[in-house]
Amino acid sequence: MGLYRDFFLPRAINRTCGQPQYLELRREVAPALRGEVLEIGFGSGLNLPYYPESVTRVRAVDPAHAGRELAAERIAARGLPVEFLELAAGRTPLPDASIDSALSTWTLCSIADLEQTLAELRRVLKPGAPFVYLEHGLSPEPRVAKWQKRLTPLHRFFAGNCRLDLEIERALRAAGFALDSPKRFYMQGSKLSSYMYQGVALAPAPTCARGSASPDAPAR
Repeated sequence: MGLYRDFFLPRAINRTCGQPQYLELRREVAPALRGEVLEIGFGSGLNLPYYPESVTRVRAVDPAHAGRELAAERIAARGLPVEFLELAAGRTPLPDASIDSALSTWTLCSIADLEQTLAELRRVLKPGAPFVYLEHGLSPEPRVAKWQKRLTPLHRFFAGNCRLDLEIERALRAAGFALDSPKRFYMQGSKLSSYMYQGVALAPAPTCARGSASPDAPAR
Protein backbone atom coordinates (compact mmCIF):
# COMPACT_ATOMS: atom_id res chain seq x y z
CA MET A 1 0.00 0.00 0.00
CA GLY A 2 3.00 2.33 0.47
CA LEU A 3 3.70 2.70 -3.26
CA TYR A 4 0.00 3.01 -4.03
CA ARG A 5 -0.62 5.64 -1.34
CA ASP A 6 2.57 7.65 -1.85
CA PHE A 7 2.88 7.52 -5.65
CA PHE A 8 -0.25 6.45 -7.50
CA LEU A 9 -2.95 7.93 -5.26
CA PRO A 10 -1.64 11.54 -5.33
CA ARG A 11 -1.53 11.42 -9.12
CA ALA A 12 -5.02 9.96 -9.38
CA ILE A 13 -6.35 12.68 -7.07
CA ASN A 14 -4.55 15.37 -9.07
CA ARG A 15 -6.26 14.16 -12.24
CA THR A 16 -9.72 13.67 -10.73
CA CYS A 17 -9.84 16.84 -8.63
CA GLY A 18 -8.38 18.89 -11.47
CA GLN A 19 -11.47 18.42 -13.62
CA PRO A 20 -13.36 21.61 -14.62
CA GLN A 21 -16.26 21.23 -12.19
CA TYR A 22 -13.83 20.88 -9.29
CA LEU A 23 -11.76 23.85 -10.44
CA GLU A 24 -14.84 26.05 -10.67
CA LEU A 25 -15.70 25.30 -7.05
CA ARG A 26 -12.13 26.06 -5.99
CA ARG A 27 -12.46 29.41 -7.75
CA GLU A 28 -15.69 30.06 -5.85
CA VAL A 29 -14.38 29.43 -2.32
CA ALA A 30 -10.86 30.90 -2.51
CA PRO A 31 -11.79 34.62 -2.29
CA ALA A 32 -12.61 34.21 1.43
CA LEU A 33 -8.92 33.61 2.19
CA ARG A 34 -6.53 36.28 3.43
CA GLY A 35 -3.11 36.82 4.96
CA GLU A 36 -1.19 33.71 5.99
CA VAL A 37 -3.16 30.62 5.00
CA LEU A 38 -2.88 27.12 6.43
CA GLU A 39 -3.97 24.67 3.73
CA ILE A 40 -4.71 21.15 4.90
CA GLY A 41 -4.15 18.68 2.09
CA PHE A 42 -2.23 21.03 -0.21
CA GLY A 43 -1.55 18.19 -2.63
CA SER A 44 -0.55 19.25 -6.12
CA GLY A 45 -1.44 22.90 -5.54
CA LEU A 46 -4.72 22.89 -7.44
CA ASN A 47 -6.05 25.77 -5.31
CA LEU A 48 -3.05 28.05 -5.90
CA PRO A 49 -4.27 29.75 -9.10
CA TYR A 50 -7.41 30.92 -7.29
CA TYR A 51 -5.84 32.41 -4.16
CA PRO A 52 -6.72 36.13 -3.98
CA GLU A 53 -4.10 38.87 -3.84
CA SER A 54 -4.90 39.33 -0.14
CA VAL A 55 -3.05 36.06 0.60
CA THR A 56 0.59 36.67 1.56
CA ARG A 57 1.87 33.17 2.36
CA VAL A 58 0.70 29.55 2.30
CA ARG A 59 1.61 27.07 5.02
CA ALA A 60 1.02 23.68 3.42
CA VAL A 61 0.27 20.46 5.29
CA ASP A 62 0.46 17.29 3.23
CA PRO A 63 1.80 13.80 3.96
CA ALA A 64 2.53 12.82 0.35
CA HIS A 65 5.82 14.22 -0.95
CA ALA A 66 4.73 13.25 -4.46
CA GLY A 67 2.24 16.12 -4.27
CA ARG A 68 5.08 18.58 -3.83
CA GLU A 69 6.63 17.44 -7.07
CA LEU A 70 3.31 17.77 -8.86
CA ALA A 71 2.81 21.23 -7.32
CA ALA A 72 6.22 22.66 -8.29
CA GLU A 73 5.08 24.13 -11.59
CA ARG A 74 1.95 25.70 -10.08
CA ILE A 75 3.95 27.20 -7.21
CA ALA A 76 6.42 28.76 -9.65
CA ALA A 77 3.63 30.13 -11.85
CA ARG A 78 1.69 31.67 -8.96
CA GLY A 79 4.71 33.30 -7.32
CA LEU A 80 3.21 33.00 -3.83
CA PRO A 81 5.47 31.84 -0.97
CA VAL A 82 4.59 28.25 -0.03
CA GLU A 83 6.12 26.63 3.04
CA PHE A 84 5.62 22.91 3.57
CA LEU A 85 5.26 22.08 7.24
CA GLU A 86 6.88 19.03 8.73
CA LEU A 87 4.80 17.65 11.57
CA ALA A 88 6.30 16.72 14.92
CA ALA A 89 4.28 14.29 17.05
CA GLY A 90 1.28 15.11 14.89
CA ARG A 91 1.37 18.86 15.55
CA THR A 92 2.00 21.80 13.27
CA PRO A 93 5.04 23.88 14.27
CA LEU A 94 2.93 27.05 14.43
CA PRO A 95 2.32 29.41 17.37
CA ASP A 96 -1.12 29.79 18.90
CA ALA A 97 -3.46 32.23 17.09
CA SER A 98 -0.92 32.91 14.32
CA ILE A 99 -2.84 32.04 11.14
CA ASP A 100 -5.20 34.45 9.33
CA SER A 101 -7.26 31.83 7.45
CA ALA A 102 -7.32 28.14 6.59
CA LEU A 103 -8.49 26.00 3.69
CA SER A 104 -9.48 22.41 3.11
CA THR A 105 -10.83 21.05 -0.16
CA TRP A 106 -11.88 17.39 -0.26
CA THR A 107 -9.49 16.45 2.55
CA LEU A 108 -11.35 16.31 5.89
CA CYS A 109 -13.05 13.10 4.76
CA SER A 110 -9.68 11.33 4.80
CA ILE A 111 -8.27 12.47 8.13
CA ALA A 112 -7.92 9.65 10.64
CA ASP A 113 -8.56 11.78 13.74
CA LEU A 114 -10.70 14.67 12.58
CA GLU A 115 -11.48 15.83 16.11
CA GLN A 116 -7.80 16.38 16.89
CA THR A 117 -7.18 18.08 13.57
CA LEU A 118 -10.01 20.55 14.11
CA ALA A 119 -8.70 21.22 17.61
CA GLU A 120 -5.31 22.03 16.10
CA LEU A 121 -6.98 24.39 13.64
CA ARG A 122 -8.66 26.15 16.55
CA ARG A 123 -5.29 26.53 18.22
CA VAL A 124 -3.44 28.12 15.29
CA LEU A 125 -6.23 30.27 13.84
CA LYS A 126 -6.73 33.80 15.11
CA PRO A 127 -10.11 34.33 16.85
CA GLY A 128 -12.79 34.88 14.22
CA ALA A 129 -10.49 33.78 11.38
CA PRO A 130 -12.19 31.92 8.50
CA PHE A 131 -11.70 28.24 7.85
CA VAL A 132 -12.87 27.77 4.27
CA TYR A 133 -14.07 24.24 3.56
CA LEU A 134 -15.28 22.38 0.49
CA GLU A 135 -15.93 18.71 1.19
CA HIS A 136 -18.09 15.81 0.12
CA GLY A 137 -20.08 13.95 2.74
CA LEU A 138 -23.26 12.29 3.93
CA SER A 139 -26.28 12.77 1.70
CA PRO A 140 -29.63 13.86 3.20
CA GLU A 141 -31.39 11.19 1.15
CA PRO A 142 -31.88 8.12 3.39
CA ARG A 143 -31.38 5.60 0.62
CA VAL A 144 -28.15 7.24 -0.58
CA ALA A 145 -26.89 7.68 2.98
CA LYS A 146 -27.55 4.02 3.70
CA TRP A 147 -25.33 2.95 0.81
CA GLN A 148 -22.67 5.51 1.72
CA LYS A 149 -22.40 3.94 5.16
CA ARG A 150 -22.30 0.44 3.72
CA LEU A 151 -19.59 1.23 1.20
CA THR A 152 -17.39 3.49 3.34
CA PRO A 153 -15.17 0.68 4.77
CA LEU A 154 -14.28 -0.55 1.26
CA HIS A 155 -13.94 2.97 -0.10
CA ARG A 156 -11.57 3.95 2.70
CA PHE A 157 -9.30 1.03 1.81
CA PHE A 158 -8.89 2.03 -1.83
CA ALA A 159 -9.27 5.83 -1.60
CA GLY A 160 -6.72 6.82 1.02
CA ASN A 161 -9.04 6.55 4.05
CA CYS A 162 -11.70 8.69 2.36
CA ARG A 163 -15.12 8.41 4.04
CA LEU A 164 -18.33 8.74 2.06
CA ASP A 165 -20.51 9.24 5.14
CA LEU A 166 -18.89 12.13 7.02
CA GLU A 167 -21.22 14.87 8.32
CA ILE A 168 -18.88 17.82 7.90
CA GLU A 169 -21.05 20.50 9.48
CA ARG A 170 -21.72 18.43 12.59
CA ALA A 171 -17.98 17.87 13.05
CA LEU A 172 -17.22 21.58 12.68
CA ARG A 173 -19.90 22.63 15.16
CA ALA A 174 -18.74 20.00 17.64
CA ALA A 175 -15.24 21.51 17.40
CA GLY A 176 -16.59 24.93 18.35
CA PHE A 177 -16.60 26.59 14.94
CA ALA A 178 -19.46 28.91 13.93
CA LEU A 179 -20.72 28.27 10.40
CA ASP A 180 -21.24 31.23 8.10
CA SER A 181 -23.78 30.66 5.30
CA PRO A 182 -23.12 26.95 4.74
CA LYS A 183 -24.21 25.46 1.42
CA ARG A 184 -25.12 21.92 0.47
CA PHE A 185 -25.62 20.59 -3.02
CA TYR A 186 -24.96 17.73 -5.41
CA MET A 187 -22.21 17.98 -7.96
CA GLN A 188 -22.44 16.12 -11.23
CA GLY A 189 -21.66 12.45 -10.67
CA SER A 190 -22.66 9.57 -8.45
CA LYS A 191 -24.75 10.62 -5.47
CA LEU A 192 -22.55 8.41 -3.30
CA SER A 193 -19.65 10.84 -3.56
CA SER A 194 -21.06 14.06 -5.00
CA TYR A 195 -22.98 15.61 -2.10
CA MET A 196 -21.02 18.75 -1.19
CA TYR A 197 -20.63 20.77 1.97
CA GLN A 198 -19.28 24.27 1.30
CA GLY A 199 -18.85 27.28 3.52
CA VAL A 200 -16.81 29.25 6.00
CA ALA A 201 -16.33 28.16 9.61
CA LEU A 202 -15.25 30.93 11.97
CA ALA A 203 -12.67 30.09 14.60
CA PRO A 204 -13.61 30.64 18.25
CA ALA A 205 -11.24 32.03 20.85
CA PRO A 206 -8.30 29.66 21.40
CA THR A 207 -8.43 27.16 24.24
CA CYS A 208 -5.86 25.04 26.00
CA ALA A 209 -6.72 22.08 23.75
CA ARG A 210 -3.89 20.68 21.73
CA GLY A 211 -4.69 18.71 18.58
CA SER A 212 -2.99 17.79 15.39
CA ALA A 213 -3.34 18.57 11.73
CA SER A 214 -3.20 14.94 10.77
CA PRO A 215 -0.53 13.69 8.37
CA ASP A 216 -2.83 10.81 7.43
CA ALA A 217 -5.01 12.62 4.91
CA PRO A 218 -4.10 12.46 1.24
CA ALA A 219 -4.05 15.69 -0.65
CA ARG A 220 -6.98 16.91 -2.64
